[in-house]
Order: sequence, then structure tokens, then C-alpha cells
Amino acid sequence: MNNLQPASVWHYFQELCKVPRPSFKTQKAQQWLLDFAKEHGLESIHDKTGNIIIRKPASAGRENAKPVILQGHIDMVCEKNNDVQHDFEKDPIDFYVEDDWMRARGTTLGADNGIAVAMALAVLAADDIKHGPIECLFTVDEEVGLVGASGIEPGLLQGKTLINLDSEDDHWVCIGCAGGINTLAQFAYETMETPAGMYYFKVGITGLKGGHSGTDINAGRGNANQLLVRFLYEEAQQNELYISSFQGGNLSNAIPREAACIAAVPFASKEQLRVRLNLFEAALQAEFGKNEPDLKLTLDSIDAPATMLKPEYATRFLQSMYACPNGVIRMNKDMPEQVDTSTNLASVKPTAGKENEWTIVTSQRSSIESSKIDVVNRIRAIFELAGMTTTHTEGYPGWAPNTESPLLKVMVDVHKEMYGEAPVVYAIHAGLECGLFLQKYPDWDMVSIGPTMRGVHSPDECLYVPSVESVWNYLLAILERL
Repeated sequence: MNNLQPASVWHYFQELCKVPRPSFKTQKAQQWLLDFAKEHGLESIHDKTGNIIIRKPASAGRENAKPVILQGHIDMVCEKNNDVQHDFEKDPIDFYVEDDWMRARGTTLGADNGIAVAMALAVLAADDIKHGPIECLFTVDEEVGLVGASGIEPGLLQGKTLINLDSEDDHWVCIGCAGGINTLAQFAYETMETPAGMYYFKVGITGLKGGHSGTDINAGRGNANQLLVRFLYEEAQQNELYISSFQGGNLSNAIPREAACIAAVPFASKEQLRVRLNLFEAALQAEFGKNEPDLKLTLDSIDAPATMLKPEYATRFLQSMYACPNGVIRMNKDMPEQVDTSTNLASVKPTAGKENEWTIVTSQRSSIESSKIDVVNRIRAIFELAGMTTTHTEGYPGWAPNTESPLLKVMVDVHKEMYGEAPVVYAIHAGLECGLFLQKYPDWDMVSIGPTMRGVHSPDECLYVPSVESVWNYLLAILERL
């Protein structure tokens, strides 16, 4: 790894990979940043939300330049394959490079957004680059609702020009993003003793790619919760089907890759159940093709569980889950290649601290507020028809593109000088913290850039190594120009 360039950026990224930083558990990473500031004699602020601000004076001759804010988030999505033993609260990320791509062994890499932290630290540590006053803003808990950006206090930051480093395509400049909200349904159910004379089994779906519920929602990937419910719903039309448990997905902003259900059918239907499962798997493989080459359905015999959901509750669960929309709702009318509105059937888990209740989490995104609320209401209506209680998170606003941005003009001009052509200027369907910053700092001028990444929010996450140097050189040229 020592030959990777720029050496300082990779040094800080590799060091960060040793520091645990799951969302809501970034205290060690926060202290690591504060220790860095102290070691380099830089001013630091640790706000009440956990965000870190580190300031660096201008280089010689640039003292009169306006301050520039470099921003990224500290936390990472913690996803791993089931066959991997890894404790994200203790274990370092085990990364490697192959064919110019950096990956982790069976877990998320954390380049989202660790590479931003590393680039910002490299700027703060450097004594050979030209720049005006620098403020680096490291936010917490972005992946679980933009918590740090929401809690940032007015007046803490002096600059009015912000470069967010949380984008995922080299030579692209992002100037807008969708707003988002999560809708939760509480499914309280009654149970019965497990009937005798049944075939008890665990059915699961694995091997899906998953990915980011914003940037990958239009990639044609399978949703594990949706597909497993589809099989169970079809089986319930053929058989007397009982359900004991269902669990799938993990994070609201990740497309679920795996789901499993413990259920029962009459013993006489055992062989036909397996036949129908094989046919269903073949149907999914035909539907998804190359988008999901590792898709797999499993069926294992188990001992009888103690209880099952009463049939009317199992029916309500399957019907509402099957009816729940998932995926792209509408494309953008002005940019046909851009997703406008979407929803993700993200997870089903036992409700913490409660018996006989599951929490179903869905996430909605849209660049149009009214469309976002429309989808929220549709999902509420479906689950409330099934007798569930629904709530939603506070959500976050979108970031409206400003094509007249002075910062954008500099970004375009510098890119033309360096590469002979303008960058791709676009808005993203995923959520960025910039919309929330504008609520506290309405006069900020912002763009977002970043090196090329794929498969974020899943164990397939990978970072294109050459793009890191490309974005670094671009960033330095921009800092020199501003």
C-alpha cells in the first residue's frame, strides 16, 4: 500500500480504517481528529452534536483569500456478509487493492466517507500547497439521518464557500440532491401454539447486491424483503401457511440483500414446497439476469417453533408488505436519466424491547417535496389498512441546484484547464448534507465532488484508486484558485 498516491491521503485513510466509526458510535474517531488537530497545532471545535471543526490559516501570500470549508462525514455504514466474522466496534477494516480497486474483505470499506476525511486531513497537514484560510467540517451520523448536519449551530463556521467531498464519480460535480424521510410501521401481532403435523422450515434469500437506496435504486437490483414476501404470498395461495418470524435488511439507506422467514405448511406439501421454491428461484434469475448473478433461495428443515402468528395476522403482514411500493416511483421530467422519486422497503426487525411486534422501515426520497409526501402517505395508507401504527422521521430537505453558482464556475473553469473539457454537472438522488447546511447558513455556495466509488452501503463497496489522485489534484487546483 505504500506506493499509492497521493501518499498523505492514503496514509490518513489507512489510519482511519483502524478506528471504529459506526453511526452513533464515532466517539473514538472524534477523539482521533481532535488529537490530530492538537498534534499539528491547529484550532479545533467539538460541538454538542459531536461534529468536529478544524481550522488552518492561509498559506503565505493567501491571507486575504476568503475561507473555504472542506466537509465530509465521520461515520460509515457497517454491513458484512453473513459468513464474515467482524466486529465494527472493535476490528479494523481489512482492505486490499486488486486491479486498481480498493475493497474490504467481506465488509463495507468505509470509503464513504472516510476518503473525504483523509483528503481533508491531508490538506490540513500539508505545508507545500497554496490555499486561503481552511475550515474542515467533520460531521457525525450522516448515514442514519444526517444527524450531524442537522445539529450544526449557526455562527460556528466563518466561510461561505463549501466543498462537500461525499460524491462518488471523478470528473463529476454535484450541485443538488433529493430530500428524504423514513416511514416506519409497527406490526403488533397475536400468536398461537404451533400446530402439529406440519413441515417446519426456514426459507431465505441471499446473494443480492444490495447497495445505496438512492444512487442504486434504479439499477434493477432485487430487494430481499420484497422478493421473499412475494414467494410467501404465492405459497399462501397454494397452502395453509403459518409464519413464526420474518427478518430482513438492516439500514434504511441500503437496499436489503438478505431476508429469512420461519414458517410451516402441511407435511404433505413438503415436496411441492421445494419444487415451487426452485421454480420461483428460476423465475427470479430470468427476471434479474446479470443484475443479480448470485441470487440464491434456501430452504432448510427445522424443529417446530413454540408459536406462530395467528393466521389473520400473517395474512395482514404478507398483504401489506406485498402491496408496499418499492423502487423508482417516477423519473425526472427535465432530466429523463435522473430518478425523481423513489422508496425502499428497507428492513423488518423485531421491535426492541417489545414482544410480538415487528418494525418495518421504509425510506422515501424525492427532489420534489410534494412527491415525497405523496409516497409517504401511500405507504402509511397501506400499513394502516393492515391495522399497523405508522410514524415517520423528521426527514431532511433537498438541495436545489444553483447553476449560477460562482463556485461552480470556478469548478468548471479549472476542470477545463486541467482536462480539456467541462466536468459533468448533475444532481443526485441520494441525500447529501448540503440541504441541511442551507437551513443554518443560507448564503453558502456549495458543490460536491469525490473519487469514483461503487457498491457503497454493501460489502461490495470499492474505491477506484487512480481517481483519488485525480480528485486530489483537482481539489488542490481549486483551493489555489479560490
